This record gives sequence, C-alpha cells and structure tokens, in this order.
Amino acid sequence: MEAYKDSSLSAAERARDLTDRLATEEQAAQLIFDAPAIERLGIPAYNWWNEALHGSARAGVATMFPQAIALAAMFDDGALKKIADVISTEIRAKYNEFSKHGDYDIYKGLSIWSPNINIFRDPRWGRGQETYGEDPFLTASLGKAFVRGLQGDDKEHLKTAACAKHFAVHSGPEAGRHSFDAKATPKDMEETYLPAFRALVQEAGVESVMGAYNRVNGEGACASKFLMEKLKEWGFDGHFVSDYGALDDFHEHHGLTGSPAETCAKALKSGCDLNAGFTYQHLMEALRDGLITAADIRKACIQVMQTRIRLGMLDAETPYDSIPYSVVACEQHKALALEAARKSMVLLRNNGILPLEPGKYSTIGVIGPNADSRTALEGNYCGTADRYITFLEGIQDAFPGRVLYSQGCHLYEDRTSGLARANDRLAEAETVAEQSDLIILCVGLDAGIEGEEGDAGNEFSSGDKIDLYLPQSQQLLVKKVMEKGKPVIIVTAAGSAINTLADADAEIHAWYPGQSGGRALADILFGRVSPSGKLPVTFYRDSSLLPAFTDYSMHGRTYRYTRDNIRYPFGYGLTYTTTVCSDLTADKESVRVTVENVGSMDSDEVVQFYMQDDSGCSEPYPKLCGFVRVHLKAGERKTVSAEIPASAYESVDESGVRAVRGRSFTIFAGTHQPDPLSEQLTGTKVLSRSIEIASEPEVLQ
Repeated sequence: MEAYKDSSLSAAERARDLTDRLATEEQAAQLIFDAPAIERLGIPAYNWWNEALHGSARAGVATMFPQAIALAAMFDDGALKKIADVISTEIRAKYNEFSKHGDYDIYKGLSIWSPNINIFRDPRWGRGQETYGEDPFLTASLGKAFVRGLQGDDKEHLKTAACAKHFAVHSGPEAGRHSFDAKATPKDMEETYLPAFRALVQEAGVESVMGAYNRVNGEGACASKFLMEKLKEWGFDGHFVSDYGALDDFHEHHGLTGSPAETCAKALKSGCDLNAGFTYQHLMEALRDGLITAADIRKACIQVMQTRIRLGMLDAETPYDSIPYSVVACEQHKALALEAARKSMVLLRNNGILPLEPGKYSTIGVIGPNADSRTALEGNYCGTADRYITFLEGIQDAFPGRVLYSQGCHLYEDRTSGLARANDRLAEAETVAEQSDLIILCVGLDAGIEGEEGDAGNEFSSGDKIDLYLPQSQQLLVKKVMEKGKPVIIVTAAGSAINTLADADAEIHAWYPGQSGGRALADILFGRVSPSGKLPVTFYRDSSLLPAFTDYSMHGRTYRYTRDNIRYPFGYGLTYTTTVCSDLTADKESVRVTVENVGSMDSDEVVQFYMQDDSGCSEPYPKLCGFVRVHLKAGERKTVSAEIPASAYESVDESGVRAVRGRSFTIFAGTHQPDPLSEQLTGTKVLSRSIEIASEPEVLQ
C-alpha cells in the first residue's frame, strides 16, 4: 500500500509521501483554493472555500441559526458548541451526497472559513456582525467552543476543518481594507488582538488560520513576519490561507511587491500555504525567476495535504460517512435555531409593558421595513432556510386578535416604489398606528447595507455604518409613529448598536435572529419565554464621539477602556424577572456565587464574573473573566461556579509584556458588569470579594 493511503501512519507522514509523488508544478496547483484533481493518484478536485458562520452557507438549504454576534449574546459556550456540531453535521451530510454526484464545487467542501474572531472594536464596522463582540475573553471562549463543535471529537479525523480569521488586526474600515495599514501598539496587540487566536490555536487546535486584507504595522497580514512568528511560537500545526484576493493587494494596492511573482515569493516564503484567489498561478514563474525554491512549494503542499488527510478524504471510510442527508434542516436542528434566537435577543428597555398581558389589546399594529423581511432574519454569510418566520408572521401566529401591518418605508430609500412620491408608505403607517391599541415597530438594517465590502451595497459606506442612527427614511417613520401617543415597542434588527432616538415603552435588539426569528420574538413579546440575551458589545450613543474609525488604539473604546458616551453597556440585558446574587466565595482558581430568581417567571440568566487588579497596572476597568448561563424557575436558588483563568491576573505593559504584576485583586459577580450605568439600568448591584496572591509578581514569556 502506498504510504499516503496508510491510515496507520501520521497525517504528516502521509502528506509528505503524497506530495513527493507530485511534480513541482502539480504541487503548486494544489496551493490555489480551487485545486484540480490528481487523476493518476485518484485524488478528486477540491475547492477549499466553504462558509459556516451561523449555518452551512451558500450551498442550498440548511438550518439557519442567528448571526454570530447574536450567538455571542447568548453568553453560552456549551450551546455554541452544540450549534457548531449541528452545522458540521449538515455540512458532512451535504458533502457525502454531493460527492457521490461528482460535485466538488465552491461551498461544498469540508474546510470551513469560520469563525471570525476579530475584535469588534468599533460599532461602525459592517462585518462586526460576524464576530463574537468586543471582549477578548468572550471571543476566545466562544471561538474555542465553535471550533470544537466544527472539528468534532474523533481522534483520527476532523469532522470539518475550522479556520480562525482574520489574523489578526482587522476590523474596518471596509472601504479601505485593500490599502489600509492597521497600526496597533505592542500593548494592544498582546492584550486585545492576539489572545483569541492564541486560544484557538493552543487550546482548540484550530486546523487553519486566515490572514487579513490590510497591512498590520506596515506588513501585509498574509505575509507578516511578526504574525507568522506568533503562529510558530504557539505551535500551530495546520495550514495558513489568505483572504480571498488579499495577495493581489500586495502589488496592486499596498505597494509591498512589484509583481504577482514577487507577491508569490513574499507570501509563500512567509508561510502562506494556500491562496484564496489566483495569485499563486504565478508560482512557477516565481520559481523560474529564482524567487522561490521547489522546497518552498513542497513545504506548503504538505501542509494543505495534511488537512485533507485529517478530514479523511484519502481514507476508505470515516465515522462521518454515514451521516444521512435527512439531517439537513431537520426538526431537531430547527428547534435548536429557535432556542438560540430566544436566548440571543436582548431586552434593552421595558417600562412594564412586557410581557404583553393577554386580552389587554384587541388590535396590534406591526409597522416597519423589517417587519416582514426575510433578509432581516439572515445576516451575511447565510444559508437558505426551508422556512422563514418573519417578525410579522410570528406575531400573527401568536396573537388571537387583529394584526394590522404596514411596511411604513423603504429600508433606506425615500420611497418603496420608483414611480411614487417620497414617503409613499407613511400615510398607511400612520393609519395603522391610529387604528391600533399597541404598535410593534420593526426597524433596523440588513446585510444588504451592513456587512462586507462587495457583499453589502454601497448605499452608505461599503457595508460600514456612517453613524449609529437609523436611515433617514426610518427616522421619519419612527418620529411619525411615536407622535400618535400609542404604546410602542421597538424591535431592531441589526448587527450592532443602533440609537433609535425614541423613548419607546420597550426596546428589543433582535440582531439577525435566523430562520425562526419571528417566532422567537413572539415568544418573548407574549411571555412564553423570558428574554435573556446580554450585549457582547457596548452600545454607544453617538459614533462621532468615538476615536477615529481608522484608529486601532483601544483607548476610548469598549467597556475595558471607556465609561463615556454609553447608551447600554457591555454585558447588559433585562429579563422578565429579578435575579439576586449572594454568598460570593472565591480562591485563586475558582469563584462561586448563589443566584436566586425572586420574581414570578422562569427565566435564564447570565452570571458574569469580572476581575480588577488592585494595583492599578491593568486596564482601567474590570475585565470579564468568566460567565455562566443558568436557568432558574420562579423562586429557585442555585449555586454556580466558574474557573478563573490565569489570564485574569495578568496585565500587559506598553512594551507588550504580559505578566502577573499585582498581589491583590477584586473579583466581581452579578448579572452585569460592575459599572454605575448597569446598576442604574437594572436596579441591581454586583458582589465583590478580594483575592490575595501569595506568590511574587511573575513576568510571563
């Protein structure tokens, strides 16, 4: 038996044998994302590009979960691992069947370019919806769970191959990403931008890492000596892939190289194994010009072949070959998507109107451009659900009385019909408001105007937001509806902060909640479940008061570095009950607290733990170091605990040196972060306790 077919050998041994059976030109061809078949060795063609941010994407029908930022709002790594496992199950089922039909096209493979673990540092960034928010600890925790769910628990084979992207300092602006140089200090690099990538490599064993479009401190992210050295330092043993077309930017926009061949040399020799794009079509030219060697090509080919072997593509069978197509969009998976939508929506404001009292209202008016929009459920990088339940449909199904509906306005243009005059749906909206006892106003954005440059439209800023306000058409709609003096509940679908500038009776941030978002919303509105999502990002009042979008310094950004200009804080979210925390105990390794539901309704709650170095040498405000989602029946008490990671005691100095510098720390526990605004909004305080560390301050290598 040829060594590359011998499953008793290591993946590395098999990959070396397979690579050495290929001519150098054949090896080079395997380093482009759309790799050709090697017919004489029985190796089929393979397209490396697949997406699964919140479900199998762009390959037909699949279960569509809430967008990644919404999944982060659950603060539930266990649930996220389960979701990722479902996603990989559906992808394997599709792969099993499509392969039988000889279909190895884009979005059909087992190498998944997810998750996006960039830090959502600025609310204007359109792709922030793809991330797990602004906090390095939360991002790392959820990212590890997602990777473990995608890659599976089999010791011999990966279920799918996850990818940590975009390494490492990448969060807009979208319009300039092909020429932009993101400058980060050593402190911000080590403290904020690198921790999640390190965790996914060292703790979750992520199989691949994707570079970013932009430069990082002058270096192209896909050929950065600094970043590649970090991967080596962490013991990364997978393959590195460029973002799509990012290598073209080296010679076309960044001015880093003078030709495609020079780009090939710079990227390949730096450690970029796989080219998402076609720049590596010039590899043989670079070889002929003496810019690279055959050994450089061989090394990269071994890395990508190793991944294919780990996926079981060269084996007679894997534990995943028997996954049937019937699991795709099955009822069990769709029930999980509904559960995630319920757990992710964040109740920002409630004057007591929610949950809606049965029989109090005979007519409900549902108004707004996102009320009956499937797109508002999806978010970007989405699949196609076999059934969608819009906000309007969910309310219609749940409410026994009359439901009136008006689109109210276009999402962003001044009319819904090109032949009409401006504000052509406004009179209808006002009429519906006047005829209703209660108004549910569904506003926000969708992935057509908020997202990635090229995917999102250019109506505003290549997918980025220009500010934190609704488009003008919706601002007018909200103003006119609020003027009617009726009870109003605002439901916002968007990937991050939106300031509606309205004093509504209640406000729910629904994110992009997936295929069952409408049913989840109705369940919350009518009290079938209590809302329990928490904000994984800070909701600011006004983006003009933030540092410049292009400024990658963390000062003045996120809950760790500012208490100004905050509308709703990180970690905030209301429920329909009151949870009281007591009996906080902690030692160096763990923390425990008792939580009690003293209200009259069952509810999930997220207990959050924060750490502060009393010496004052860390971030200016306490940082998240643990979280536990717990379900409490009315009147129920439980004790929950969390491990305190070593990183909670560490601080990073201006030189980027991570160390345990203090001896005395304060641990905080509660249902929100320890800040005055959260206490004011919730009416509850957090508990605190001191922890003394006996050892001398330690500098970490």
